[in-house]
Amino acid sequence: MTDRRNSAEPTVRRMPWPDSASRPLVSPLQPSVVYVAAGPDALDAQYEGRAPGYAYAREGHPNADTLAAMIDALEGTSGGIVTGSGMAAVGVAMLALLRAGDHVVGGDQLYGRSMRMLADDLPRLGIATALADPTDAAAVAAALRPATRMILIEVVSNPTLRVADLAGIAALARDRGILLAVDNTFTTPRGLRPLDHGADLVIHSVTKLLAGHSDATLGYIAGRDPAVAARLRTAAATWGLTPAPFDCWLAERGLLSFPLRHERASANAARLADHLARLPGVVRVVYPGRADHPDHARARGLLGSGGSMLAFEVAGGRAAASRLVRAAPALAFAPTLGDIATTLSHPVSSSHREVPKAARAAAGITEGFFRVSVGVEEIGALRDAFTAAVAAAAGQGDS
Repeated sequence: MTDRRNSAEPTVRRMPWPDSASRPLVSPLQPSVVYVAAGPDALDAQYEGRAPGYAYAREGHPNADTLAAMIDALEGTSGGIVTGSGMAAVGVAMLALLRAGDHVVGGDQLYGRSMRMLADDLPRLGIATALADPTDAAAVAAALRPATRMILIEVVSNPTLRVADLAGIAALARDRGILLAVDNTFTTPRGLRPLDHGADLVIHSVTKLLAGHSDATLGYIAGRDPAVAARLRTAAATWGLTPAPFDCWLAERGLLSFPLRHERASANAARLADHLARLPGVVRVVYPGRADHPDHARARGLLGSGGSMLAFEVAGGRAAASRLVRAAPALAFAPTLGDIATTLSHPVSSSHREVPKAARAAAGITEGFFRVSVGVEEIGALRDAFTAAVAAAAGQGDS
């Protein structure tokens, strides 16, 4: 046997990234968890903000910062951060800016998980909460307490598509020294930039319309005040709410087509809403761009267009809802929104299943109520699919 102890053996080791006089057109995916520094002084310079760089991916990484900068540009701000999900963005606002003894007022028509956070999770941490109608600034004012530190609303509510009195609530928050956090997921920066209208925080589920392809789970939050933004970044790193580089990379690709997708989907939604309103068996259509919407005047002044989300209700309860879904194989029945293709969701059995029945009924979320995230398909195909589905819900034709 040959003694190899004194012979040179091949060694596998990491190699430095190749230098290049040119740069890649597409952002590189950088999944590295750790980054190598030149030494302690160089690391000090990074942490103290005297030099750019990364140390540990939970504290930030290039793919997250690239995506955040793109959304910052859309929202007209800087210093935003990307989180692991939309709910992580909502959560980091609470964790970074509230403490035991504080009070939060939320809109009474928020996303189901946001409602659960307010009802169950924040009280466990000693943070009291209340809900109020965001379409009525006076109702929000009535819910405030001396300990109120934050108001959380959606500009366009999920799933009932009511439009908040943003001007009135922003004035109220400013006068009382209360932080106003706005979830802008439904509206998107193409519809409204909340920081331009007095909000202190803007939040997105990037998973939805911004990324647009149902293949990345991400959130985003930005604060108007740099000191607040710094607290958000620290809390996100401390609580481990940092996103995965691959999801950020996918979302960056999706975001590049966002303006085109938004324009096409919004145009489709306006035409589909009018079509649904003419179909027998449809009890009501909810779309901010229609004159029969209760907040149409506010939507027209605030948003400019009705957006890509609509809702409608069919008669017949759960049985009719089930027939409708079975008759619409071309419409993905999924508890999501913002995909490039149209998706159909049933809030009672998905996003709002844990909301008490009485609260759902008060908001108009019935067994026959559907939320539609309209995609970029040909409008004729969408009309045909919904015509057949609504007919089936009414017991006409095959079911």
